[in-house]
Amino acid sequence: MSDFTVLVLEGAFAASVAATVSILSAANKLAPKLGVPVPSWRLASVQGGTLALQDGLSVSTVRLADRADVDGSLWIVPGLGLDSSWAIRQCFGREDTQLAVDAVRQHAHAGGSVAASCSGVFVLQAAGLLAGRRATTAWWLAHELQRLAPDCRVDADRMVCADGAVVTAGAAFAQIDLMLHLLRNLSGKVLADALSRALLIDGRQAQAPFIVPEVYASGDDLIGRLVARVESALPHLPKVGELAREFCMSERTLARYV
Repeated sequence: MSDFTVLVLEGAFAASVAATVSILSAANKLAPKLGVPVPSWRLASVQGGTLALQDGLSVSTVRLADRADVDGSLWIVPGLGLDSSWAIRQCFGREDTQLAVDAVRQHAHAGGSVAASCSGVFVLQAAGLLAGRRATTAWWLAHELQRLAPDCRVDADRMVCADGAVVTAGAAFAQIDLMLHLLRNLSGKVLADALSRALLIDGRQAQAPFIVPEVYASGDDLIGRLVARVESALPHLPKVGELAREFCMSERTLARYV
């Protein structure tokens, strides 16, 4: 039985998948020297075989069983490389994505733990696993996640959110932070700290300092939605705290961009 099942979707963000495997491989080499549990994992997909990722890369996977037996591994969904609500709709309209969602739902309902980063968090949302929980995702997708999961507290400021059996992480390379968090829980702080030093990874608690307002302004997300929200409320202007909660960030973060 593996400690982790890395669930890869066709066309996933190649760097997110590669970072996951590289960190697990490094942990596998360091753990025996530190005398801590050695992590094991498998790369899996709903179809099995060689899977094409973004940027012309590919990865070999094992096929998930149609109806998995009790699986004690923690399932991880790396980032999907989706940058807009339109891209999310396109991806989740595919049959293979829906099969992956069904598999994640079945795993969670059987008592399994799940984790995802960036746009991979939308797999957990589609599986109905975020209701009543606190979660994060890529800061440019936070409003879309909140729209799709109104019963979830989406916190775009956070790098990693752990809420019971569900762990989520922020944008793109937050997959690295996610893996360190998961390995810390599995094998202890000693291994996570050693990996950080060996791979030159700085500790990052929040993604708020990395938000680029120009990306919002040029897209269809925060700035345009803020303007529309304020205009729709005229002449009764909403309070900053109200807007911050609605747009999934702290008042301090919101104040930096308005």
